[in-house]
Amino acid sequence: MGNRGMEELIPLINKLQDAFSSIGQSCNLDLPQIAVVGGQSAGKSSVLENFVGRDFLPRGSGIVTRRPLILQLVNNKAEYAEFLHCKGKKFVDFDEVRAEIEAETDRITGSNKGISPVPINLRVFSPHVLNLTLIDLPGMTKVAVGDQPPDIEHQIREMLMQFITKESCLILAVTPANTDLANSDALKIAKEVDPQGVRTIGVITKLDLMDEGTDAKDILENKLLPLRRGYIGVVNRSQKDIDGKKDIRAALAAERKFFLSHPAYRHLAERMGTPHLQKTLNQQLTNHIRDTLPGLRSKLQSQLLSLEKEVEEYKNFRPDDPTRKTKALLQMVQQFGVDFEKCIEGSGDQVDTNELSGGAKINRIFHERFPFELVKIVFDEKDLRREISHAIKNVHGVRTGLFTPDLAFEAIVKKQIVKLKTPCLKCIDLVIQELINTFRQCTNKLNSYPRLREETERIVTTHVREREGKTKDQVLLLIDIELSYINTNHEDFIGFANAQQRNTAANKKRAIPNQVIRKGWLTINISIMKGGSKEYWFVLTAESLSWYKDEEEKEKKYMLPLDNLKIRDVEKGFMSTKHIFAIFNTEQRNVYKDLRQIELACDSQDDVDSWKASFLRAGVYPEKDQVENEEVAPTDTFSMDPQLERQVETIRNLVDSYICIINKSIRDLVPKTIMHLMINSAKDFIHSELLAYLYSSGDQNSLMEESADQAQRRDEMLRMYHALKEALHIIGDISTNTISTPVPPPVNDTWIQETR
Repeated sequence: MGNRGMEELIPLINKLQDAFSSIGQSCNLDLPQIAVVGGQSAGKSSVLENFVGRDFLPRGSGIVTRRPLILQLVNNKAEYAEFLHCKGKKFVDFDEVRAEIEAETDRITGSNKGISPVPINLRVFSPHVLNLTLIDLPGMTKVAVGDQPPDIEHQIREMLMQFITKESCLILAVTPANTDLANSDALKIAKEVDPQGVRTIGVITKLDLMDEGTDAKDILENKLLPLRRGYIGVVNRSQKDIDGKKDIRAALAAERKFFLSHPAYRHLAERMGTPHLQKTLNQQLTNHIRDTLPGLRSKLQSQLLSLEKEVEEYKNFRPDDPTRKTKALLQMVQQFGVDFEKCIEGSGDQVDTNELSGGAKINRIFHERFPFELVKIVFDEKDLRREISHAIKNVHGVRTGLFTPDLAFEAIVKKQIVKLKTPCLKCIDLVIQELINTFRQCTNKLNSYPRLREETERIVTTHVREREGKTKDQVLLLIDIELSYINTNHEDFIGFANAQQRNTAANKKRAIPNQVIRKGWLTINISIMKGGSKEYWFVLTAESLSWYKDEEEKEKKYMLPLDNLKIRDVEKGFMSTKHIFAIFNTEQRNVYKDLRQIELACDSQDDVDSWKASFLRAGVYPEKDQVENEEVAPTDTFSMDPQLERQVETIRNLVDSYICIINKSIRDLVPKTIMHLMINSAKDFIHSELLAYLYSSGDQNSLMEESADQAQRRDEMLRMYHALKEALHIIGDISTNTISTPVPPPVNDTWIQETR
């Protein structure tokens, strides 16, 4: 027989779901659950069965439903049932479903009236149902029987509460007509969770079993013990009818006949019976669907609006229109130029918050990586003194010199200046790599036209490679210019007189004392035996390195003076994701606790380079790689006479002073040269010449061939646009074809005694 009202709703829901499926979304109607509560043998399972229109639940006297049954109805072309605990097995015969429910109940609870809160999950697939969840709950009782625990009443109550407290759950409070309604446990518990009575419907069963001469007329008219949504009387099949296989269709006819022929209920017949209960519940579902529609409509409208602009250019789209291709080419090249400039110069819109890129990364190369590389190659005390000693002796030749020879100074300075070529060329390579990465990032917007993207990248990269040669030549020329004339009259040069008076240690320039150079998180790498690695908040000043528990800087863990400290690289561990560098004391002293060196770990190599540059500003220099074994140097190199030692010290100070001047000049000029000859040149090239190169590189039509992805995206967008319009039209139809019923006014239901 089925549920006619429900079957009328199914096409509406299917239409809505089809409309949403066509735009690749799910229609979240979230229909209410329907739970039946009441005492034992009140007829709860029968009420639920009648609603579905199928005969499949266990019956009998006493406590039959001993586990919650969560019944999910699924609208489907074929009709069958599935249990969660029997995955893959389809039940077509509903008598088998009943037998399986009984068997599964006994499996968990035993066969002696025991109960369990573990639900049985049953799915019924049918073309005659809506996607609904119905819950058949154990009957409320006060006295334990069989294997039931002494606190059975409390356990069943907790079980019920688990389901009926949900706002989306409609409560069918089932009470037999042959009991005292004023003491109905079902109504008491329903009032507890639904004090306004908005989602509670009273169901009176067993009207045909009342004592002769009594009736429930005043109750069903909602006069005697009123409920907000009133009562609906139903007459279920008796146990004899069920045993005699009386089907639901015949039972409904008998029920109808009962109400029409009974003198007390004749005038209420249209508002009584299972069909009216079905109609009432179906109306609740309709109300819910209508309440959901405005939200669905506004969601679809906002999507439609967001598509309008993009769809506008596609509405009259003709893929082979040459004017469209020309316009698109001009726009894309122009946009590429704008994007590249923004990446290099920086801009407020579309800022990448995850990592440095473009101009920011080039800035870091110029002002952190490049100065660090310069210092790394210049600072080499032992070798430098040895070279100065050799130079002085070789300049004097066979004679013993009385004065410090300036030729030795020039020879050493030139040798040091030549070493600057490597870091300068490395700086150019790093900038080129970043420029190419930036080009690729900016050409992402050209993905719709693969040939155009490929050609643009090729032309711009070729231009940068051409400029690379000129830039490197220019930078090498700068170094050659420095080599061509050693200007000892430079205003910053200390001169011979000052060089003799100065000490090497005094020459080491430090920043302003107590000036904070950098703050940030670093991990101290310590073996597990000594406490394990831990992250601290580090503060680097011109005189010390301190670390704290956190950035509030209240709990200081340690302060390390920077005197005699140097930095060295540490290889990353096999399993480690961190990048590590170490600080150690040149005088072989412990740096921290009993550690000769302290290993500090960062998340990326960029962070390591940045911290190294900060230590450099604080006067902590990197360790020179020991390329050659110290034993190679003959021991007599260092057995200098006092005069030679003074000359070495003087030239050492002069070299230090002059190289500082050169470093300063190179640090300033190399970034400027790169900016002028490479980066600004690339910007000018993109703005003024790229288009001409693209036109001359081949057929414009082949350049502007759409990618298959882009064509698919356009088709998808148009399909989505039309599907959204169709879905909005369907929502309009449903609004027109369905009617909401208002919630009845509140009634005085203080007669229901709340349970405590």
